[in-house]
Amino acid sequence: MLVTIAATVFVFSVIVFVHELGHFMTAKATGMQVDEFAIGFGPKIYSYQYGPTLYSLRAIPLGGFNRISGMSEEEELTATSFLSKGVSSRLFVIAAGAAMNFILAIFIIWGLMFTIGTKDISSEPIVGSVMTDSAASAAHIEKGDRIIAISGISIEKWSDISAAVAQHSQEVLTVTVQRNNENIDLTMIPKLEAQTQRPIIGVVPVIITQNHGFFESAVLSVERTGQICKMMIVGLYHMAAGTEKADIAGPIGVAQLAGQVASLGFVNLLMFTAFLSINLGIINLLPIPMLDGGYIILLILEGVTRRRLPARALYYMQMVGMCILAAVFIFAMMQDISRF
Repeated sequence: MLVTIAATVFVFSVIVFVHELGHFMTAKATGMQVDEFAIGFGPKIYSYQYGPTLYSLRAIPLGGFNRISGMSEEEELTATSFLSKGVSSRLFVIAAGAAMNFILAIFIIWGLMFTIGTKDISSEPIVGSVMTDSAASAAHIEKGDRIIAISGISIEKWSDISAAVAQHSQEVLTVTVQRNNENIDLTMIPKLEAQTQRPIIGVVPVIITQNHGFFESAVLSVERTGQICKMMIVGLYHMAAGTEKADIAGPIGVAQLAGQVASLGFVNLLMFTAFLSINLGIINLLPIPMLDGGYIILLILEGVTRRRLPARALYYMQMVGMCILAAVFIFAMMQDISRF
């Protein structure tokens, strides 16, 4: 439980703080007045006034926020107010939060690739490790064994193993392995994997570690971030189109995942942080009112039409956006609860 709490605080603090830092830095750069920049939420623990900005540390260490002057027409507007600036400046500030989330992911992946390299799965049908309490473990398959046949089916590459086992679910298999230049026949009954209910014998492939230079890691980190973005966008599209099950996680689910990943090591937690940071960046850019993406659409329309959306229309759009986000939040929470 303590690991889960610590991991959750770490992940949410980092990705939300970086997001808000993007808004803060670009607001300052474009001459906007930031009334407060806070680390955390809730009651103030410590605050310090520097120029027009109050910097505060708050009790709940989950991210942060900043208050930019003049984001509503109800406020008294000055030359340094958000709404007094041009469309391009406001667009720059709004988009900066999501941009910082992508930049954070790139830097995390860059650092991990440079320090520990990348790991690829070998296509060779050679056993890298054996799962405990598995059919392979009971049959005494050893690390380094090359699987050459399963019940008479020739095994040429690693992916052939699952295909061969699937043909003999819950049957006695004869697995032929090559060990020390000698062919050995081993018998076993596959077990069903808990989550997918597919038959497995419990062997893991060889993991190949490849080291990368500093600049090569930089290029690869951008490519990997792009690949993850594409995967997430395609997944969202299929869920919206109804061609895939809408399997999303809410705060409880994310906290559980953070705890599970943290138990595997800090490197895995960092990669999870990068993955979630990309996720936050993409979600924030969705064209939904109340999100940065919805605001960006309004700013683009304002730039094209040369007129700001009427306050009443903006109010109704925000209400629609709030209802959409509330519905998604409730659905995600129900998904989290159903997983228990």
